[in-house]
Amino acid sequence: MKKIFLYLATVLMAGCSSSIKTIEISNTGSFDRNDEIIQINDKEFLQLFEESDKWILKNNHNQEIGYQLVKNENGDLETFIFQAAVPANKKVAYHLKKGNPSPVEPKTFARFVPERKDDFAWENDLAAYRMYGPALAGENPSNGVDLWLKRTKELIVDTFYFNELQKGQSYHIDHGKGLDCYKVGHTLGAGGIAPFWNDSLWIGNYFNSYKVHYVGPLQSKFSLFYDSIKVGDKFYKEQLTITVSAGTLLNKAEVTFNGYQQSLPLAAGIFLHENTGKLSMNQEEGTAAYCEDAVSDAKVPSGRNYVGIFVPAPITKAMIKNNHALLISEYQPGNTFVYFFGGGWNKWGFPTDNDWINAVNLFAQSYRSPLEVLIK
Repeated sequence: MKKIFLYLATVLMAGCSSSIKTIEISNTGSFDRNDEIIQINDKEFLQLFEESDKWILKNNHNQEIGYQLVKNENGDLETFIFQAAVPANKKVAYHLKKGNPSPVEPKTFARFVPERKDDFAWENDLAAYRMYGPALAGENPSNGVDLWLKRTKELIVDTFYFNELQKGQSYHIDHGKGLDCYKVGHTLGAGGIAPFWNDSLWIGNYFNSYKVHYVGPLQSKFSLFYDSIKVGDKFYKEQLTITVSAGTLLNKAEVTFNGYQQSLPLAAGIFLHENTGKLSMNQEEGTAAYCEDAVSDAKVPSGRNYVGIFVPAPITKAMIKNNHALLISEYQPGNTFVYFFGGGWNKWGFPTDNDWINAVNLFAQSYRSPLEVLIK
């Protein structure tokens, strides 16, 4: 099970009218695109669902495909989302037909967790994550990412928290569906980001507030707000918006720092845990993949856990510093910086270190070779 592709596509229109019912997707690349998220924002296409919500999406094998409709803050339809499979150098067609669609199996989730010291946690069908909120202030948290390993398609975040807090069943031990064995401390953890200024990495603290944009079966989106990121003798505000999608290897992160106007290089990073694992960095491709032993709190070996990052912007430096693998890019405050991060496990889809490293590199290739979507 290697679900590794991204939700980018070039959308074209043909024969624009209310009778549009076919979505044709072309893959001109040399590798298959499986379970890839397709997003369509065309207003005329979305008008179909404004007029009626009784549409079923089917593939060429007449199988029903689940989809998600996203509304903006005004309640207007904004995006149509589904997962597509397109072989290399092929075209496939998906058809909208009148009918009552079946419920869509939920594969993503995100929520604020006040009952666990203000965590914010999220997941897809590959892995789960959390970042730390204000109730954890006394424990010197960071703005790094915690990784929860999972080996089930089921959503596990609520179950893990409930079992830990209400039943005393620790999520630091694998009870059959996964565990949290990743240590963050005051680091960037599994793919956090921080300014890299004056040859120093300026790791932040806990988030101060949050906003959930939407939570859906195929995609969820939220923002975390940091009020005071210290860089030298100055302070910046940071907004981190994360999109998690079904079947997608890495989360999308959109980062904006606001404050004093100066060159402020940003470093997307992976904490290396005493350099005990295997690291693959590719400055030209903008990727870093890390593989290490996963060990539970009870000191029970739990296979290999993985972390990956991908930065589409040019990388000025790829380096190891303070036990972090860092991909550093130029940045000016006020702009939005996009990168991707995520993790995995050898017990759920990536049997070997090389499987994970290849998946991260293929993710970057798919980003740079978007599928073409033609609406008929």
